[in-house]
Amino acid sequence: MKVCIIGASGKLGKYMVQHALDRGYKVVGVCREQSVGKLVEFEDRITIIPGATNDREVIKKAIAGCDGVLTVLVPWGVQQYSSGTAQAVLDYAPPGARLIFSCGWHITRDGKDVYPQTSKWAVRAAAWFGKLFRVVEIDDQVEACRRIFASDARWTVVRGSDLEEGESQGLPVWSRHVGDPILESNLTRRVDFALFMVAALENDELIHEAPAIVGCQTPSALAHQL
Repeated sequence: MKVCIIGASGKLGKYMVQHALDRGYKVVGVCREQSVGKLVEFEDRITIIPGATNDREVIKKAIAGCDGVLTVLVPWGVQQYSSGTAQAVLDYAPPGARLIFSCGWHITRDGKDVYPQTSKWAVRAAAWFGKLFRVVEIDDQVEACRRIFASDARWTVVRGSDLEEGESQGLPVWSRHVGDPILESNLTRRVDFALFMVAALENDELIHEAPAIVGCQTPSALAHQL
């Protein structure tokens, strides 16, 4: 399988690169030119394409011939970065390719997620401060996911909980709605978030799903797994 990882130089992206290589996949990584050095440990094993991840020509080149595309939807700046990236992937991905996108729990597909009031305030505050200082654009990540959800492509949007570093605990568990008891612990190892993303490439049960995930060894997961 040939896969493209968009946002390969970030923490999540590098974990995905390693998981993909462990599975024997051929990997193309996209990252900003100034971040290419972060992938030096993989440079002899992957193809690196430098460029802005919302540059349509960069994305078109990177995902050509790929069986799967793993995309980190980054809400940086105020230039429609997330929606630009998502739209380019949707427009240029080969027919039938598996498209896996990452975002946070704040994204909702059907409006049935239940969030604590403190979580709602935190998202609103982050969105307001992000726009004020022109550093993040959370509303654009929402728009990116709206476009993905409306697409007929073979997509999955993986919604991550709070993250921590540490050794892998195994494949996270998931549920369709934030607020479900199994997700109560709200914590996942970043390396396992990446594992779920890569595993989703070959899990057709996740097509047109927006799984909210949590670590498989967290108290809520252990309490509610069958």
